[in-house]
Amino acid sequence: MSLASYLHAAPKAELHVHLEGSILPATLLELARRNDVSLPADTVEGLRDWFSYRDFSHFIEIYVAITRCLRTAQDYEDIVYEFGATMARQHVRYAEVTFSPSTHDALGVPYEVYFSGLTRGRERAERDFGVVIRWVFDLVRGLRDPARAARFAAYTTDVAIASKDVGVVSLGLGGLEAGNPPEPFAAYFERALTAGLHSDPHAGETAGPESIWGAIHVLHAERLGHGVRAIEDPELVAYLAERRIPLEVNPTSNLRLGVYPDLAAHPLRRLHDAGVIVTVNSDDPPLFNTTLNDEMSLLADPFGFEVAACDEILLNGVRSAFLPADRKAALEAEFRSDLDALKLEHLQG
Repeated sequence: MSLASYLHAAPKAELHVHLEGSILPATLLELARRNDVSLPADTVEGLRDWFSYRDFSHFIEIYVAITRCLRTAQDYEDIVYEFGATMARQHVRYAEVTFSPSTHDALGVPYEVYFSGLTRGRERAERDFGVVIRWVFDLVRGLRDPARAARFAAYTTDVAIASKDVGVVSLGLGGLEAGNPPEPFAAYFERALTAGLHSDPHAGETAGPESIWGAIHVLHAERLGHGVRAIEDPELVAYLAERRIPLEVNPTSNLRLGVYPDLAAHPLRRLHDAGVIVTVNSDDPPLFNTTLNDEMSLLADPFGFEVAACDEILLNGVRSAFLPADRKAALEAEFRSDLDALKLEHLQG
């Protein structure tokens, strides 16, 4: 037994994973056949070859092509249920899953269709696997037509607020970050926060510290998707540590999309050592040929964290979740108890 096996067996919370980017290749092929959608490949191996990206814009093109394969409520139910099963195999107890409503609406799938499927899927996943799923509905930036961008943002904000009592916990901001600062989205986040949702934008992935500062000051970010490029600004690193603003870190994603050339250059360890709250997540696991367990294993090697630091990062996933305080405390106590038992099995003797 080893630290790696301990991390595989450990209870987890997943805070940064995109539903559309979590569809397993075999399931994607079935969805394409079911809905008569042509993909560039018709085998699992071919799809894996397709999941290779020139840059972030190319990644988005592939992401939208995948989304086109979803048409019916049953499609959405199936992928959520399969996601729950995949999470359960990795000992994930709680997941906040990002979903892009405006993309689906633009492709002709109305709220009543996709949300009924999302709801049935998450209810079945919780019943059958014990995996609790909540939604982060994210605004999509980088659209060329300002009027269309405003319409999409308003739509997503509206459906997020309408769904806040039936699974949606926060408003996010995704899409093309470089050249698309957070400031134009301030009014939408203000509406969402006033309605009782949380603020969880992507920032500091393909743009630098200025994007993170904007997300904090203008969108009132309570948690940051990625955020790793904060390392370029020591004042920002100190601010994140002092204000206890968690980062949703996705190491393999950062490599596959060219944010960093290799794990030796990745700032996860430096951010943690500076006192920033970091969580480890999988982003779009099949698209990056990874799993949450794979990402957690990186804490042991190459990042070289000791057991206590690994535990802290695992528990950060619970502490940073958008859950009521009493539920968060109960889940953290459950995690601590299980981690103590797993140490005896994996790390002693």
